[in-house]
Amino acid sequence: MKNQPAQRISKRALTLWRIYGVIHSFILLLITTALTVAVFLWNWPWWLAAGAGGVAVLDAILFIWVVPGLRWKRWRYEVSEQNIDLQHGIFIITRTLVPMVRVQHVDTEQGPLLRKFRLSTISISTAATIHKIPALDEDEAERLRQSISSLARVAEDDV
Repeated sequence: MKNQPAQRISKRALTLWRIYGVIHSFILLLITTALTVAVFLWNWPWWLAAGAGGVAVLDAILFIWVVPGLRWKRWRYEVSEQNIDLQHGIFIITRTLVPMVRVQHVDTEQGPLLRKFRLSTISISTAATIHKIPALDEDEAERLRQSISSLARVAEDDV
C-alpha cells in the first residue's frame, strides 16, 4: 500500500500479545489433555489425541510467535487535522479513514495486562462505530486522546 500511515503502536505490544497467545494456547492445551485422557479411558482412536496435540503445537507457534509479529508490523495510524488514518490486519489489510467531523468522543482503555506494560488503547467513537488503536504508550495515548478531542471540536466548529 502506498502512503501508509506513519505512526506505529508500541513495541511492547508484541510482548503483551504473546502473553495473550500463551493464555490462549494454555486453554487449548487443557482441552487437548482432557481429550487425551478420554482417548485412554474409553479406548477411542489414538489419532484423536495425536491430532489434538498437533493442533495445540501449531496453535502455540502461530499465536505466540507468528501472529503478534505480523499484527504489530501491520498496525499503523496517523492523525491529521482532517482525518484519522488506521491500517491493520494480518492477511487482509484494512485501511480506515475516519473524518474528524464524525468523531463524537475519544476514550482510553486499560485492562490489567495493559496497565502492567504501561499501555493503553484509544477508542474513537463515531455515530456508526467505534475505532480502536491498541497498545499505545500511556503518555502517547493521553496525548493522542487530547489531540483528537481538540481536532474534533475544531472540525465541528468549522462545519
